[in-house]
Amino acid sequence: MDVREVLKHLDHTELLQTATHDDIVKLCDDALHYGTASVCVPPSYVKLASARLAGRLPVCTVIGFPHGYNTTGCKIFEAKEALENGADELDMVINIGWVKDGLYAQVEDEIRALKAVAGDHVLKVIIETGLLTDEEKIQMCEVITRAGADYIKTCTGYAAGKAEPHDIALFKQHIGPHVKIKASSGMTSIQQGADFVAMGCDRLGSRLFIRFARELGVE
Repeated sequence: MDVREVLKHLDHTELLQTATHDDIVKLCDDALHYGTASVCVPPSYVKLASARLAGRLPVCTVIGFPHGYNTTGCKIFEAKEALENGADELDMVINIGWVKDGLYAQVEDEIRALKAVAGDHVLKVIIETGLLTDEEKIQMCEVITRAGADYIKTCTGYAAGKAEPHDIALFKQHIGPHVKIKASSGMTSIQQGADFVAMGCDRLGSRLFIRFARELGVE
């Protein structure tokens, strides 16, 4: 396992409610040092991360996070403001209640609306796999494909469930060719990340991987 190759797929993340200015500065500096794919920060810290990274790495932030039941209008406003503040990538949370009610057309319309705002910027769609049945996950693969989003993402880390090989395999069977996969939440080792990459995940979401890398002696 090449640890640095795994880290190239990492969205180095700090979304704790207690995240401070210094935490975000350290996150950015560590991401640059280890060559991660991006940093993922709370919306209120997008300007700081964008200034700190100065175009050297993409800045990702979250929309409708963590529960996803914000109105579509609220999510659109969040997305527009995030992009104006320097975000390069958006990770949005779907409305889980709509999925449970079978309102897939509404979910698709919302994702389309967010992708229209994102434009050429990357849009990842968090479906919260721990709360969905396999049939709902398959439906969401199809919805995300039709809506034109760039990624399907497993979890927020703020609800039941974590990244699971079963779900990644299910995604691969049902997403369109333009949709990539982000595994996020619950990974406890770099090796788990490597395994997900080997399964076909393009991105990994974690706040712990750089700590794991240091524990393995990678400086």
